[in-house]
Amino acid sequence: MTILIIDDSKTIRRALKALLEEAGYDDVLLGGSAEEGMELLKAQVTIHHRSLTDLILMDIIMPGLDGLQAVRALKDDPELTDIPIIVVSALDDEKKIEQAFEAGAIDFINKPVRKLELLARVRSVLRLKEEMDQRKIRETELAELNKSLENANQKLREISNTDGLTGIPNRRLFDEAYLTEWRRCRREKQPLSVVMGDIDFFKAYNDRYGHLEGDQCLRTVAQALLESTRRPGDMIARYGGEEFVALLPNTESTGAVEVAEKMRLKVLTAQIEHGASSICPYVTISLGAATICPEVGQDPSILLDYADRALYTAKSEGRNQVISIEND
Repeated sequence: MTILIIDDSKTIRRALKALLEEAGYDDVLLGGSAEEGMELLKAQVTIHHRSLTDLILMDIIMPGLDGLQAVRALKDDPELTDIPIIVVSALDDEKKIEQAFEAGAIDFINKPVRKLELLARVRSVLRLKEEMDQRKIRETELAELNKSLENANQKLREISNTDGLTGIPNRRLFDEAYLTEWRRCRREKQPLSVVMGDIDFFKAYNDRYGHLEGDQCLRTVAQALLESTRRPGDMIARYGGEEFVALLPNTESTGAVEVAEKMRLKVLTAQIEHGASSICPYVTISLGAATICPEVGQDPSILLDYADRALYTAKSEGRNQVISIEND
C-alpha cells in the first residue's frame, strides 16, 4: 500500500511516516505542500498511466494551495479522484471539517495525532479502498463480458439474417424489413416497390455444370444484383433457391422498373456461361416489379403477390425481361 503525506511541517511529516512505517506501511511518500504532492501524483500517472497511491493524509492549513482547495482539485481530476483522502488538522472548526467532507475527504483526524486513532482510521480507509478497487475490477470484467456477449449476439444476428451461400440478406431479414417499410410507407403515404427475380433455366444449369458451379453462379448473380442499387434503404435478398428479391421503399413504378432493368443487365453482363439455356449463351434473369401505396386495412402480402405475378408473366412470355404491375 502506498500512502502520501502532504503537510508543510517537516516534523509532522516525519512523525506520521515513522508511525506508519512502524505499523508495517513501508511505502510512504512525503510532500511539503499541496502543489508538491500533486506533482508526485501526476508523475505516477505519467510514468505508470495510473496513480499508485492508495491513500492521502492531507493537512488543511498550508501556504499556497490549502488542503481544501487541493482536495477539490484531486476530486475533479478523473485520474486521481478515486484516491481516498484523510484530512489531518489542528483546527477545531466544525465548518472547516464540514467543508473538507463536502470537498471529498473521506475522514478527519485531529492534531496532535494519536497513534491508535491514526492506524485505526488508516486501516479502515485502506480496507475500503481495497474493496472499492476489487469492485471496480469486477465491474470492468463484467463490462468486458457484456461487451463480448453483445458482440457474440450481434454476430449471431448477422448469421441468422444472412444467406450462408451468397452472403446477402436472407428471407428472414427481408420479411422483417418488408413489414417495417410497409408500415412506414403506409404511415407516410409513400409508394413501396418490390422486384422479384428468378434465374432462367437454373435447374438446367445445375444439371449441366454441377451443384458446385451452381453455387458459384448464385454468388455471382447475388453480387451483380447488389451493384444494381445505391440507396441505403434499398435491400437485395435471396428469397429462396434461385429466386432473389429487391425491396425499394419510397420508389414509384418507373423507378422500380429502372432498378429491375439494371438488375437484368448486371446479371447478363456478368457473362456466366450457360450452355443449357435456350434463350442466351449466358445466365439471364427474369424479373417482376410491383408498386403500391399501402393503405390501412390492406394485407401486406398483396404487393408480394403482385410482384410474383409479374415475375410469372416475365418467365412465361420469354424470360430475360422485366414485367411491371402498378397499383398506386
